[in-house]
Amino acid sequence: MKNPISKWHEVVATQDQNLLKSILAENVTFYSPVVFTPQKGRSLTLLYLMAAAQVFNNKSFSYTKEIISKNHATLEFELNINEIKINGIDLITWNEEGMIIEFKVFIRPLQGVNIIHKMMQQMLENFSKK
Repeated sequence: MKNPISKWHEVVATQDQNLLKSILAENVTFYSPVVFTPQKGRSLTLLYLMAAAQVFNNKSFSYTKEIISKNHATLEFELNINEIKINGIDLITWNEEGMIIEFKVFIRPLQGVNIIHKMMQQMLENFSKK
């Protein structure tokens, strides 16, 4: 089974939308910490992950822990936005072909969730204007 996590790290480092698209299954489901309904499909997931890449793109962002099994990964991250220390995890599941089929993001504390929500909303609005 192919593991897409090294490519995911490359996406985070380079913000390469084409590379991200190449590791997302057509029927991928994205679970946002700020949207209560799952976002289904490659194009919606791509939109949310690219918006998140922009929001999280600061020098303080880093992955601090990884737990990887056969077809699941838990990646813990930390970053600071507006002097709020944010901690979270990306829960990633992939299929036999190494394509990501599920991506869940969890964030804490509540102040972090609130600032991410505000920034993501603005980023998604900017993307929709393009």
